[in-house]
Order: sequence, then structure tokens, then C-alpha cells
Amino acid sequence: MSPVIASARFSVLDRSRTREGHSGPEALRDTVRLARELEELGYHRFWVSEHHGVPGVAGSAPTVLAAAVAAATRTIRVGTGGVMLPNHQPLVVAEQFGVLESLFPGRVDMGLGRSVGFTDGVRKALGRGKDDAEDFGAQIDELLGWFRGTSPTGVHARPAEGLAVPPFVLAMGEGATIAARAGLPMVIGDLRGRDRMRRGIDRYREHFRPSVWASEPYVVISGTVAVADTPEEARRLLIPEAWSMAHSRTRGTFPPLPPAERVESFTMTARERDLYESGLGGHIAGTEEQVAGELERVLKETDAQEVLVTTSTHDRTALLDSYRRLAALTGLAGPTDPADTGDDGAARR
Repeated sequence: MSPVIASARFSVLDRSRTREGHSGPEALRDTVRLARELEELGYHRFWVSEHHGVPGVAGSAPTVLAAAVAAATRTIRVGTGGVMLPNHQPLVVAEQFGVLESLFPGRVDMGLGRSVGFTDGVRKALGRGKDDAEDFGAQIDELLGWFRGTSPTGVHARPAEGLAVPPFVLAMGEGATIAARAGLPMVIGDLRGRDRMRRGIDRYREHFRPSVWASEPYVVISGTVAVADTPEEARRLLIPEAWSMAHSRTRGTFPPLPPAERVESFTMTARERDLYESGLGGHIAGTEEQVAGELERVLKETDAQEVLVTTSTHDRTALLDSYRRLAALTGLAGPTDPADTGDDGAARR
């Protein structure tokens, strides 16, 4: 095994994608089931996402789903990728993660993003506007203040105050700079935009300020990884999501994932075909040997400490097989986490 790959952690973000022929509740139960299976394979952490009003995604309440995942597992770290902080009051987010950490001590991560609802209708329902994302840095400061007990209001976040829940920043746009200035670990993707990703990582490392949460930069790169017996089988794993993305960009809705064989029978417009083919490219996909080579390349390029795999597909059996193959080729051995050394556990990751 490559020492570069062996030195990295491997984790998973499951977005609870709905599939044709299966309900939203089934997608949520699939997520919990997958977490149990990945724990047995030795993955480091398992995260869930936040989407509102999206037909193809069932995961709308990430802290609730994270609680279900944590209750169904024993050792894997559980968290969010992420809670979209502009959608919520920081006090409420602190309370929710305080409850999670109290129930599952030492296993909870707090991944935070800066997106607001995707449509005007969703933003109105959430009571938020596009401009709310501009205060992301201040929102993070307020959120962390609730854990430190430094809020000037005289209100205390129970049971969060005094607890250490490791925060991660999902770096979108200015997220890399915000993560650096706050001294927080950063999650950045996707793997298809390598140049942009490297620029974000460089900016993060250049501006990083040590904090109680991280004494040095901690980079998690995220994206799709598909491993199969042949390149063609790995490509089939990518087909449902590639079509769903092409559909959303041409028709304005993000549908449930169709089976790969049905997509292959579709008649597409020229624009749909271009978007679909583009959606199939740039991912890490192939046989074990091919994926190992590409992982080594991207880890050398980024010097990242962790890979967060975000693969979605219709065939959950094939998806689990891909994760099994990835686990085997990486060995799932990681470095000693700098967070593990703090006496108070404040920087635990």
C-alpha cells in the first residue's frame, strides 16, 4: 500500500438520496444501515447533510439523523456535512450539538456550511434571505461562543456550554479564509475542480491561525470515489447522479436517482447530453489499482489529512461493494489526530 494513502483518514458523507422506486423514509433508513456497515469496515467518521425542499434528498434534519446514526453505531465518529448555519440561530445549533455530545460523548463532529435555502420559497419558509450567508464568520464566532460560555447576553446554552464538539468548516467561496482565521479544520471539494480546490487549500494554509480547536491546518478533501471490478462497472455507479444533476440544470428540479440501465435508454437533448457526460468526468473511479493511483496523486497534490467520500448511486449493493473495495485498498489507517492529545478534549477529531 502507498504510504501516502496509508497516512490519510477515510470517511463518508451520505446525503440520503432518494431513489426511484423507494421512498424518502427508506432513504433515511438506508443511511443508518450504511453507517453500521461502514463502521464495521473501519471508516473514521460518517456524516449526513442538510437539504430543504429537494425532491431527491430526504436528509432535511441533520442533527436528528446524526442522533439516529450514533444510536445505531458504537465507535465511528458521527456528524454533519453540514448544518447550514445561516439557516439557523447559533444558540439552537449549539444546543442540538450539546445534546448529541452529551448522549454520545467523544464521537460527535459539527460540520458547518454557509449555504441558505436554494429557492426563494425555501428561504421564505426558513425565514432567511440570500444575504444571511454573508455573516457566516460572525455566526461561527457566536456558535463557538455558546460552547465557551462567552455570550454577552447572560443566556447559557444548555447542555452545550463547557463541552468540546469539534467544528469543521465546509469551504465554499470564502469558507477557506473563514476556516483559517477561526483556526478550524476545513472540508473542501469537489475532486472534479482540482485547481480551484488547491487554490482554496493554499489560501487556508496561508491564513491559518492556531486555535484551541487546531494547532495546525487540517484539510479534508471531499468528492466521489467509485471502485469496482472493471472501469465500466465503476462508471455505472456514477450514472444516476450524473443524470440527476443534468436534469436539475436543464429542468429546474433535482429528481430521485434512477437506475443506471434506465438512464442509458434515455433520449437526451444536446445540452442534457453535454451536462450528463460532464457529470461523469473528473471523479475518482475505476478498479482498485486505478483508484489507488488517483488517490495517491490527489493526496500528494493537496497534502490533505483526510478524504471524505460522497458517492451517491441507485444500486446500494454496488455502493457498499465500492466502499468495501476502498476500505481494502486503503487499509483505513490514519495519522494520530492532533485533536486526540488535548487534556480537555477541546480539539478532539
